[in-house]
Amino acid sequence: MTALLPYGDGEPFVATEVRAIERAGWDVTVVPVRAGGEIVHRDAASLETEAAPLVSASIAGRAVSEAARKPRATAAVLAALGRGRNASVLAKNAAVFPKGAWLASLVERTGAVHIHAHWAGTTATMAMAASRLTRVPWSLTAHRWDIAENNLLRVKAREASFFRVISEHGARELEEIVGVRGWSPWVLHMGVELPPTAAPVVRRTPLRVLVAARLVEKKGHAHLIEAVSILRSRGSAIHVDLAGGGPLEAALRRQVSDSGLAGDVEFLGTVSHDALLARVAAGDWDVAALPSVVTASGELEGIPVSLVEAMAHGLPALATATGGIPELFDEGAGLLVPPADPRALADALEQLVRDQDLRARLGAAGRLRIEEQYDVDRVAEQLGARFAETLVRQE
Repeated sequence: MTALLPYGDGEPFVATEVRAIERAGWDVTVVPVRAGGEIVHRDAASLETEAAPLVSASIAGRAVSEAARKPRATAAVLAALGRGRNASVLAKNAAVFPKGAWLASLVERTGAVHIHAHWAGTTATMAMAASRLTRVPWSLTAHRWDIAENNLLRVKAREASFFRVISEHGARELEEIVGVRGWSPWVLHMGVELPPTAAPVVRRTPLRVLVAARLVEKKGHAHLIEAVSILRSRGSAIHVDLAGGGPLEAALRRQVSDSGLAGDVEFLGTVSHDALLARVAAGDWDVAALPSVVTASGELEGIPVSLVEAMAHGLPALATATGGIPELFDEGAGLLVPPADPRALADALEQLVRDQDLRARLGAAGRLRIEEQYDVDRVAEQLGARFAETLVRQE
């Protein structure tokens, strides 16, 4: 289960994991909660997919049919969904229940032996509903915002065959929310495909910095743009490429223009996953940066896959000490600065401009960290082992 993959520009990291699970010997069918639109990432286009709209006459008909065939199980599902902590959660779960019933019929028709949901929100709600209606085991992967949303997390923790989180930071937060003594989630990072060699080191001026992230408040682009302005005033130039689109694009473009940085900060727009990685592998950038912040509503990072992928290619990484990033950068694998501090960002970038040996050390340490803990094939093997355990318990 996904939110939208293979459609849209999000979740390319899920496609990477799905392909690795297939290489490990499992047949996988991707089922998005919402279906339709453009397939941006070429590596997602080849995935086996069962797509259906969230709301349609056929989906509603399937829900009615499932309720008629399994009235007691349907009533139990609806009762569980009714425990949502607020009206927003209740409404979201009610909206996906009919498609959960459709998913149950798909599971029975295809003979699926396990249901796995990425995201602990409505994707997990659909998986849980389908599991209750079919008795096929289910599990989920929680990331970051979906933990904070707390959509029936205690219920899902109790019912899922396993509950995976992608960071230790997320695990601690989830344990506090679930609040069941002795219960803990399984921490397994999102993996990336390891390139055979690091990206080539190119001698050039100015230093080229990649920020691969949606243009949203959590990613902190405005602070990096201010840091670039500070560097220019010091006579230390860099060039920053912003890969990604989002609701803050117009405001960030104005900031760049008002600061006179049109030649120093470039907006690349949405770049397909494979095209971006090809440029990273070719050595188009010298540093990967992510100036993330904690928003007023409490939104913050998990472990950003864009940084993991850049580090896998040997790029030195600079980011802020928010969410799960310190876990990723532990033992010198990356350069950490405080969040929402443009001067600290500027100081760190200036250090990277001047110290080529530091860039080399960070690049090597970061690649080693990814090799040891974020290899997607190792991750897929561990996931496959957990899937197999659920089958044994069912026998």
